[in-house]
Amino acid sequence: MHNPKPSEESSKATAEEARLKPLVFYSSVIGITLFSLWAMFFTEQAGNVIYGMLAWISGSFGWFYFLAIVAYLVFVIFVAVSKYGDIKLGPDHAEPEFNIATWAAMLFAAGIGIDLIFYCIVEPLTQFMVPPVGEGGTVEAARQAMALTFLHWGLSGWGVYTLVGMALAFFSYRHGLPLTIRSALYPLFGKRIHGPIGNTVDIAAVLGTVFGVATSLGIGIIQLNFGLKYMFGVPESTATQAVLAVLIVVFAAISAATGVERGIRRLSEFNMLLAIVLMLFVLFSGKTRFLLDAFVTNLGDYIQNFVELSFNTFAFAPPQDWLNAWTIFFWAWWIAWGPFVGLFLARISRGRTIRSFVAGTLILPFMFMAAWMAIMGNAAIDMVMGGAVEFGKQATENPGSAIYLFLEQMPWTTITTIAVTILSIVFFVTSGDSGSLVLSNLTSRLEDPNHDAPPWMRILWAAIIGTVTLALLMTDGLAALQSAVVIMGLPFAFVLILMMLGLAKALHLEGLKSESMQDILSAQLSGRTVSREGQSNWSQRLARAISFPTLKQVEQFIERTVRPAYEAVQEELKEKGYPVKISGGTGDDLHLSLDVALGSEVDFTYQVWPKQCAMPAFTMRAEKPQSSYFRLKPHLREGGLTYDIMGYTREQVIGEIVDHFEAHLQYLHKRREQSAGLPGEESEPGAT
Repeated sequence: MHNPKPSEESSKATAEEARLKPLVFYSSVIGITLFSLWAMFFTEQAGNVIYGMLAWISGSFGWFYFLAIVAYLVFVIFVAVSKYGDIKLGPDHAEPEFNIATWAAMLFAAGIGIDLIFYCIVEPLTQFMVPPVGEGGTVEAARQAMALTFLHWGLSGWGVYTLVGMALAFFSYRHGLPLTIRSALYPLFGKRIHGPIGNTVDIAAVLGTVFGVATSLGIGIIQLNFGLKYMFGVPESTATQAVLAVLIVVFAAISAATGVERGIRRLSEFNMLLAIVLMLFVLFSGKTRFLLDAFVTNLGDYIQNFVELSFNTFAFAPPQDWLNAWTIFFWAWWIAWGPFVGLFLARISRGRTIRSFVAGTLILPFMFMAAWMAIMGNAAIDMVMGGAVEFGKQATENPGSAIYLFLEQMPWTTITTIAVTILSIVFFVTSGDSGSLVLSNLTSRLEDPNHDAPPWMRILWAAIIGTVTLALLMTDGLAALQSAVVIMGLPFAFVLILMMLGLAKALHLEGLKSESMQDILSAQLSGRTVSREGQSNWSQRLARAISFPTLKQVEQFIERTVRPAYEAVQEELKEKGYPVKISGGTGDDLHLSLDVALGSEVDFTYQVWPKQCAMPAFTMRAEKPQSSYFRLKPHLREGGLTYDIMGYTREQVIGEIVDHFEAHLQYLHKRREQSAGLPGEESEPGAT
């Protein structure tokens, strides 16, 4: 069972491997197109409807957004620290595709993007100068401003991404379901996810993703438009923004068409490096000690007041406009981006354990975000407290200008302005290409979750995202973007609740498998004390431990020992009425598989695959030295096991198979007992 890293070309599905989901694709495209045309040609009417829906949703469901965001975060942390944290997002033998540095860069670039540049000055200054409660411009207002900024950009939002990414990677890479939102609901609805229920969920995910990414790109276009005016005198207008939208779509389409391994990966690494350089420049060219002290204070305020901040709906004196523009908007925005970023995280996280995935997706981006926001935000607040009141007023009144006006107060303005513009453009591209890639996969049926939809579909979705972005900008700029996200995020917030329930049930079944193995442990230990030939167990084990076989020896062992053991088990089970099949491969596909069909229950599979390993330095050999040797590892439905059966006797191989078959039957028994009356138990998907 070899799992080589996919090449740049192999990650693109062929026409035969990728087919449209007609209902999801056409419903989404037609709905989005009609909305865009309506917003462009009936601007006033569209604005009235959008703001009317915003008022109703924020008034009726604002409390739900607060509770849901906390629930998502608590759930993923609980799963990570529980006994399920060691489960891999993929087969047990799978290894991560990307190293930790590249993985962190892609988390950062796809999950945050241009918005971090836009809000790093605007939000701290706005919360400082015009706080939701209390007097602005004070030291207390400064601390509260950074605590709120940390809340909106911290662990809570990343909990959404982590939940979606963990669920999709688990069901796709461990259980062979498509890498799409509906797969996470399999434990609740079973095969019905392939019908109207699944289509509805995927359409909700597509709409949320389109409007979430469009909001991000729209915010970026507003900022970039000011930057071009600031540097080159290009006017701020809808026409300029339309040109920028077209250019961004073109670059995003080109990047998306090159795939994850070459396009998105390289841009993400470049952007993270450039952002770190800019952050360090602000830190060391400003009041370094003050900024470091303020960072520690901000972090302490956030941790100490996290529960209060997370549940504060301002019920007794609600600043509703503030809530709509900030906390409710941000919670809806994170949720709307959930399917987009979550699916992308799943796509790049195969082979990681649940615990490492949760820790990485929560801690790595948060620490960068905290440092970025603290350094940039506190530097801006300190400027205003030091007398640059006009700078603060201009930055909050025209948010697109904030980062440029901030850098104007720093040395080397020309260089830093160019750097921010480049950073913004590349963030545009990484958000746009990641979004179009995910939307293409959501609206396609892909035979292999490691593959992506073909380039033409990614280009089409990049164009659609650009159209929606322009339509919302024409309606009312930033306010319309924020309102649309709050509206479109609500349906998917309920889908996330179902995803939690589905994942909880699936992990419970995984736990039953481990318990079933423990239940028969005594039988396993008692069955292997002495081989049939009478050789003591310890001497045989010692002989095996210092044996380093070649591939030829492994092939001979499979034919002379493993196959006869399989055939003995096959004959015995066939006598008892069980359909048993033995299959295998040779050469690069060398393996042997025994499959037992169990009707409507989960079938049993036991395979052996050779694994090449480097020869240890301590080996003492008289003959010609080898650079490598081979181990023969068992594979179950969940993937490869960690031990080596090379050198077992025929009876020991039979005992090994019977042990796992008995554990599998015990698992089925436990599942029937504990799942009685629950939906979605028709059968379990097979593992990759």
